[in-house]
Amino acid sequence: MERTRVWTVAIFLFILGDAMAMQARGPILSSLEATFGASEAALGLVAPAGTVGFAIAAVATGLLAGRIRMRWALALGVVGVVCALVAMAAAPLYVVFLVALLAQGTAAGVFRGIDRAVLSHLHAARRGRVYTAYALAWAVGAVLGPQLVSGVLVIADWRLVFLVLAGFFVPVAAVAIRTDLPSMEAERSISADALRELLRRPAVVGASVGILFTGAVEGIVFTWLAYYAGGFYGTGTANLLLSTYLLAYVPARAGYTLVVDRIPYLTLLFGTTVLAIPALAVAFSGVTGPLLFAAVFVAGAGLSSGFPALSAYAVEAAPEYSGPINAVTTGATYAGIATAPALVGVLAELYGLGRALWLTVVIGIALSATIAATWLWTGTANAPTVGTAAD
Repeated sequence: MERTRVWTVAIFLFILGDAMAMQARGPILSSLEATFGASEAALGLVAPAGTVGFAIAAVATGLLAGRIRMRWALALGVVGVVCALVAMAAAPLYVVFLVALLAQGTAAGVFRGIDRAVLSHLHAARRGRVYTAYALAWAVGAVLGPQLVSGVLVIADWRLVFLVLAGFFVPVAAVAIRTDLPSMEAERSISADALRELLRRPAVVGASVGILFTGAVEGIVFTWLAYYAGGFYGTGTANLLLSTYLLAYVPARAGYTLVVDRIPYLTLLFGTTVLAIPALAVAFSGVTGPLLFAAVFVAGAGLSSGFPALSAYAVEAAPEYSGPINAVTTGATYAGIATAPALVGVLAELYGLGRALWLTVVIGIALSATIAATWLWTGTANAPTVGTAAD
């Protein structure tokens, strides 16, 4: 039990720090623009640089979860994150910063590719609740990220942000290096045939597509919201707007933690994601003041259920393959996070940032439609398992 508690705390601490690091990227776009003279299209590369390596590494380690030594993979990931963050702080050129960001994302992907698989086996009896609590920890870290940037910029250069973040991961590295994992023997290795069969299951297909769209909207907001708000607010207020979006994740995900075992997954997801669509439309309509902050908060609350609920839904459909499922769902969300913000950067150059951000509304509609289609395809709002009509 002691090792279970230590590893659970370490994983939650990592996800907290990883969220802070991720949410520090958008608020420093203006600083990167000033330091390196990067264009909006070039600034749009921050999202793919931080997520392409992440997605590849997360998929690879997740698919191999039943074969690799999980503890040492986790240790390699967290140590790599620390080294890459230091390199980002020291980068003399924008291209060097992007390469270091790519390395940081890749190292984080090694850890994140199997961390939920580990939690799945440590807490098999309450998987849905632990996954939602995991997402809640991410939300808390995400709220703190922009405020960390604002605080550092008051007293120092943006580079200090990444040195502070590097120090945050040191305790996790100590746990990974010194503490054995409890038994992970319940995790099965997956063959190529079994993987193909798994990827044909309606629940897995629907969850993966839904998570792709969730990641796309989140990636756009994470990367561009503070920069967009910088057009009519100062840096501190612009970063506060992003924190307001992310702050909505905290009470919303806390609420989902309480109801996830009582309400079918797809019922919960459809209801919450539909609410986000008009909120996104209002947020990027050009309004300012309290209405903008309120719209952003509602959008955050509505979208915050997407990743944790869809992830748990997919794992419940095939719990013996939690590692591969984790790989597929993590890869899907970060594929969305990597590509959509870059597309917004290109559209912003052509039509202006305000118009480009309406892409979030289009993707939000596609997300709700995907959840509804999955419900119809499987014939149930709960996660179908082997032997049901949904297979």
